[in-house]
Amino acid sequence: MKSPALRPEKTIKIKAIARHHGMFITLMGFIALLLVTLLSSYFWQQARFPLMFMLLTSGVAIFIGLLKLAEPQHSLILNTEDISFYHRHGKWQLSWHQIHNVHSVTNTVGVTREELNYVGLKLPCIDVLVNNISLRLANRLIHEQKPLIQYAIKHNLITFEQGIINFEPFRLKNGEVIKGPLAAFLHHCEILHQTYGAHIFIAANNLNSPVNNFVVLANDYLNNAKEKVGYL
Repeated sequence: MKSPALRPEKTIKIKAIARHHGMFITLMGFIALLLVTLLSSYFWQQARFPLMFMLLTSGVAIFIGLLKLAEPQHSLILNTEDISFYHRHGKWQLSWHQIHNVHSVTNTVGVTREELNYVGLKLPCIDVLVNNISLRLANRLIHEQKPLIQYAIKHNLITFEQGIINFEPFRLKNGEVIKGPLAAFLHHCEILHQTYGAHIFIAANNLNSPVNNFVVLANDYLNNAKEKVGYL
């Protein structure tokens, strides 16, 4: 059976684990809230504290459910031309020709190989990110990827100073100077590249299958794109 990427019209849409069961959790939260409210009208004096706890729990369930529903319908879309990542704070999109390789992010500690639950995308040139990622998402990813920085500091892969957000202007290869949150993100990407060999990272909770399965799938698309260039 051919891999999905070898079929030119094949597009795969991935729904993140983080969005799963959002509607169910929200509905259950509202139903629980209605039931507890009804019980409170009869037993508030006799069971005030347990009812308050149940009201709070119902509210938390509704909040979590709504957060899940706020996530984009699909976190990733892959086709033969490019890969797109969707987040409630924006998106990034890269053509396969702008990606050097795709791999699972790991680190060896002694004789143990540790999986970090991220997919890493290495780019031939970091400059391509400037026009392919939204500013809000770039700013958000700096904070969402703190676990990678913290892990690197803990295992002496980088210094504490390197892990601090760098707001200095970033100079592209063509001489253009980038400032603001995007510059901070590009510095952040360079530090992560030095540490893990990748510029862009996709957390496991944005996938709907194990990290290694997605790596195989993405590399099918990547290799297919490279083969097409070879045939031209």
